[in-house]
Amino acid sequence: MTFYTLKYIENNKNSNKAILYILMLVAAVAMIIFAILYLRNRFATRYRDLGIIALLFLLLFAGTQYEKYQKITTQKSQATQIVPFKKSVAKDAGVKDSDVMVNNTILVDGMIVRIDSENKDYQLNLNEDNNTYTLTEAHVIDHKVEVKN
Repeated sequence: MTFYTLKYIENNKNSNKAILYILMLVAAVAMIIFAILYLRNRFATRYRDLGIIALLFLLLFAGTQYEKYQKITTQKSQATQIVPFKKSVAKDAGVKDSDVMVNNTILVDGMIVRIDSENKDYQLNLNEDNNTYTLTEAHVIDHKVEVKN
């Protein structure tokens, strides 16, 4: 089971965008080159076809990037909900923020909350609007724990 600290949740960023940006740039440059070649020689339709293929690749990469952007935005909004939750649990338990760990990076009903200083695990029960919660003591079957800071 993997638990995440507050530091990990606040610093977790998705940085695998460089490859997609490079592919988009290559597709855009190829589209421009093929458009220029087609305008120079309008009888060579292969340049027009290659330009259209490059445009389709550019649209594919842009659509993929937009989908990733939406996913990251949703994850960030959900991650912003878990930070006040962890601070609230730490305050209620009378421990430091770093002693509270969760097994999910977003706030979901049923996740496991571990208070490290007490060596106890709790299951989270949220109400419908995620404004109140109850923690019931839980017993974890596999005690092998990986903590991500």
